[in-house]
Amino acid sequence: MQRLKVAIIGSGNIGTDLMIKIMRHGKGLEIAAMVGVDPTSDGLAYAQRQGIYTTSGGLDGLRGEPLYEEIALLFDATSAKAHEAHAAVLKTDGKPVIDLTPAAVGPYVVPPVNLDRMIREPNLNMVTCGGQATIPMVAAVRRIAPVPYAEIVASIASLSAGPGTRANIDEFTETTARAIEQVGGARRGKAIIILNPAEPPLVMRDTVYCLVESSNKDAIRTSITDMVRRVRSYVPGYRLKQDVQFEPVSNFEGASGATLTKVSIFLEVEGAGHYLPTYAGNLDIMTSAALATAERLATLMIAEKAA
Repeated sequence: MQRLKVAIIGSGNIGTDLMIKIMRHGKGLEIAAMVGVDPTSDGLAYAQRQGIYTTSGGLDGLRGEPLYEEIALLFDATSAKAHEAHAAVLKTDGKPVIDLTPAAVGPYVVPPVNLDRMIREPNLNMVTCGGQATIPMVAAVRRIAPVPYAEIVASIASLSAGPGTRANIDEFTETTARAIEQVGGARRGKAIIILNPAEPPLVMRDTVYCLVESSNKDAIRTSITDMVRRVRSYVPGYRLKQDVQFEPVSNFEGASGATLTKVSIFLEVEGAGHYLPTYAGNLDIMTSAALATAERLATLMIAEKAA
């Protein structure tokens, strides 16, 4: 099968895990370059051992190489601020990019919810780890009835939050809240992130609260279960931690006059352990979502090239 040559910008934990996923499980993708700024980074050293082209000169270092012309798609696993600069350059160069930072230069993408609609956008934003884990649940509830309000709480192991994650906490909450509304379909969204210092580290836990204008428990539960199955198709460690809970909300009505029901969804995300520890499900779900998005895009691009 023909494969697209891709490059990863960012040789930290997320970029390195993504590289390994592409090497092990990529069907329509071939990792051709790993780009970093720290010549001593473990990610660049790992790529070099695999015979992959590396540069510590950042994106400019890659652009100066003949290989750059062969790169059909790039992933950005740096930071929100860095991606803003990268996005402008890649747009000028006509290179599509999948953004794993909270920069949100391009539209938000959560694969089982809106990938089909956004797939041909030149800059696809993977929202945040909390967004990838919880927005499918908000969307699943929204398929049944309007959701006036949705709130998510993402708890991740402190050890899984590197410098990039910690520097982007504000962007995390803002980006996730907006995506809950724009992708999940809630009228208003709120996001909270908790860095859990527990030892040994705990896997990612996410709680989703939705106020929904429906009391149809069976339909909501079925929709949630179906969405969990769809996410598990590319994130095997994604699961419901316990049964979905329902609670009638008294003395408050939705916009349509319907009585509201509070739906509580409890999730756990265990990583695959490719490069990151299995407790780092927060990072694993980002790289898994990026890979799923890239594979879909590769199928389209390869088919168009063959036509």
